[in-house]
Amino acid sequence: MTRVYNRRPDFIARSIMSAAAFVKEATLCEEHARYAGFLQSLDPRAKAITFLALLVTVAFLEQAALIGLVYCACLVLAWASKISPGYFLIRTWVFIPLFTLGIVIPAMFSFVTPGAALAAFDIWGVRFVITRPGFDGAVLLVARVAASVSLAVLLSLTTRHAELLKVLRIFGVPQVFVLTVTMCYRYLYLFATLVENIFTAIRSRVGVMPQRRAGRRVVAWNIANTWSRTTKISEEVYLAMLSRGYTGEPRLLAGFQLRLRDLVWALAVFVWCAGLLYLERR
Repeated sequence: MTRVYNRRPDFIARSIMSAAAFVKEATLCEEHARYAGFLQSLDPRAKAITFLALLVTVAFLEQAALIGLVYCACLVLAWASKISPGYFLIRTWVFIPLFTLGIVIPAMFSFVTPGAALAAFDIWGVRFVITRPGFDGAVLLVARVAASVSLAVLLSLTTRHAELLKVLRIFGVPQVFVLTVTMCYRYLYLFATLVENIFTAIRSRVGVMPQRRAGRRVVAWNIANTWSRTTKISEEVYLAMLSRGYTGEPRLLAGFQLRLRDLVWALAVFVWCAGLLYLERR
């Protein structure tokens, strides 16, 4: 008889289900794109080219304070687009900016970046000194990454996936790239659903996860089964798309239409970007 662990909250189970739910939400959630917000009302072409201009501007700025202005503008735009501040901050800070911060922390110390001392402390008899150049460089990098990620997330949240792909083709992105992105987009959702269903089926038949040895056998079998099924599903998804007339060109029921609001928005963004670059030069 297979022994089982007690019915304590299973960290692995929660992690698997949460990861699958996050992938499904991130790949197919267009709830925010349907809101009647400011960015949602703009033409996708004007929105994409202005966000690209903001990204390029952030890449050229060398002052964290100016990049902070761009980040504050992202927060204001998210609020004007009816995106919850908490939801937006979680989507933009949970992984990439915090991971970048963990990378740049060693660069703040004198043994990596020499310079004038900003702060010093002792740990187990070892002297650690934070230098001014190291601290400024770390702040600049984290600010640049946070602003760039916020712009990318804000664009994806307020624009439908099909519209983004259509804009890519209008701007001359190769068709094979758009086709690959479309396939990955559709396949990730199916893969997350498949993993979630397999794990739910195991829990429903066993009740709780079995002992380590038996659990390893179950996991190994399901990895092999999932690999086989996902390979087959990927082919079926592609054939289903072809049978419905997909040729690599995204199609929309309604076409794009530039309005006065879009032109004013684009002009304001370009003027603001030029002003930031001018302040950077001074």
